[in-house]
Order: sequence, then C-alpha cells, then structure tokens
Amino acid sequence: MYTVVERELELGLVLSPERTIAVPARLTYRADDPYAVHVTFHIGSDAPVHWTFARELLVEGVFRPCGHGDVRVWPTKLDGRSLVCVALSSPDGDALLEAPAAAVSAWLERTLRVVPPGSEQQHLGIDKELSELLALTNRDDLWPTDLWPGDEWPEPGA
Repeated sequence: MYTVVERELELGLVLSPERTIAVPARLTYRADDPYAVHVTFHIGSDAPVHWTFARELLVEGVFRPCGHGDVRVWPTKLDGRSLVCVALSSPDGDALLEAPAAAVSAWLERTLRVVPPGSEQQHLGIDKELSELLALTNRDDLWPTDLWPGDEWPEPGA
C-alpha cells in the first residue's frame, strides 16, 4: 500500500489580461510514483483533463521560474496575492493557470514529508518487485529438463 496526498483547489484559467475563469482542479501525489505530480482539471467537458509532470518542477517553480517546453512554472504577485503560474502547452492548445501559492506550497510540503527529496528511488519498489518476480521462478526452471521427442540440442558449432 502507498500514501496518496490530494488537494482540491480552484485555479484561475487566464483567458486574457483582464479575464480569468475559475477551474476546479485536484492535485494528486502518490508515493508509488514519487517523481510525479498529477493534476486533474474539471473543465466541464465529458472527461476531465489530466496532466502529469515532475514534482521537482512544481517545487522549484514556487520560488523561481523553471521549466521549458510543455510545462513552465513561476511565482508571481497579482493585486497583493501570491500566485504560482503554470503554463501548459500541448498539440491541442496552450493554457495559463494561476494557483494560490499558499495552497500549492502547503500541499507540496505534505508530499515532501511523505517522500523527502532524494529518497524517491526507495519508493519506486523496483527491488521488491524484482525479488518477487525472481522468487516465482526457480533458476532450474529456466532450462528445459525434458526435450520434446525427437528434439535435440544442437552441438556447439554445428
């Protein structure tokens, strides 16, 4: 079993410098996927929109501009409010979102307590899964003991 840290919040989708609309969203962090954050936007369509990107990008973006390409994050102030801006780019279009910095920071702190920076590798579970896989197969079972009638192993060099 693994820990999940979630937070529902309202983001602002910036349509123009004068117009922003509210977009309900859910931030999700799963300890079994320790490098990623998952954001689900409920935009009134048939299905929510999902984005996944590096937790480190969001952590850094709270303090300074970072990212390039599909996801860019930076802090800003607007009318005395501290915000975290997230610019998303895809073949379907671009979006600029604003999130309250305090809410994002508090949620990130919770994720960092669950999986501290630098310990992500320990939470991947690769070693455990590999051990379980190898335990299922006895090494002797990897080689056939009985050949099919008429089958023979070819002589080396034959």
